[in-house]
Amino acid sequence: MTFPADRPATWFVTGTSRGLGLELVRQLLERGDNVAATTRSTDRLLRALDADTTRLLPLAVDLRDEAAVAQAVRNTTERFGGLDVVVNNAGYGYLAAVEETTDRDVRDMLDVQVIGVWNVLRATLPILREQRGGHVVNVSSVLGLTSVPGWGLYCAGKYALEGLTEALAAEVAEFGVKVTIVEPGYFRTDFLTTDSLALPHATTAAYPAIREMVENHLALQGNQLGDPVRGARLMIERVVSGEGPLRQILGSDSHAYATAKVQALRANLDAAARTASASDFPA
Repeated sequence: MTFPADRPATWFVTGTSRGLGLELVRQLLERGDNVAATTRSTDRLLRALDADTTRLLPLAVDLRDEAAVAQAVRNTTERFGGLDVVVNNAGYGYLAAVEETTDRDVRDMLDVQVIGVWNVLRATLPILREQRGGHVVNVSSVLGLTSVPGWGLYCAGKYALEGLTEALAAEVAEFGVKVTIVEPGYFRTDFLTTDSLALPHATTAAYPAIREMVENHLALQGNQLGDPVRGARLMIERVVSGEGPLRQILGSDSHAYATAKVQALRANLDAAARTASASDFPA
């Protein structure tokens, strides 16, 4: 099964009331596709859209609730008669030192960025697998490839998403299901505002560099390199074409960060080449 050319495609998209998710929904509706859009606030989603919503199914869903996610997927297939593309986009930022990150903070973040994605996958993969086609798009971040001080919790969630997505891609390839990991850099959305960032109070004065980093990131708002309109368009084009590598890098900043990580990892591997076998059993 390839991307449908003879009928509107049906997309199930999470995290749609702002940012790249909102722009993705807007462009999909303009294409004439069917969109089931999950969000914490359907009112906010509908207020933000300036497109024809005839083909929109807004769904208020707590992605941490497996039963609620399964029901949302059933609602989608009942409304539109099928499912073609699943986009896991929901998430939020978090800025604090690892030492300052509470148990509750960790569980809340992983519930959304890992458990929520798994709930969506468990509900949608049987459909895609049985019809032997479809596309899963997991929206990660360049911070799923490289880490920055103060972003430890966010990186932990995105690293987990990267790992499960790599495994998923290999598991479902034989069923004709394609998988893409999207790794955006900084996009000019409201991600660097308190609407999308958790900014816990500092619990120690030991990390002045992180406090400065937080202030610099908040000041970056409105000046990010990434254009969400272009980013969403490129995501759609990748799915429609069905071609491209596993990872879709969005943004020159993302490419630069990822390239630096690859170079650092290569240097580490080269340095370890002579000693790595020292822990092996003797031949």
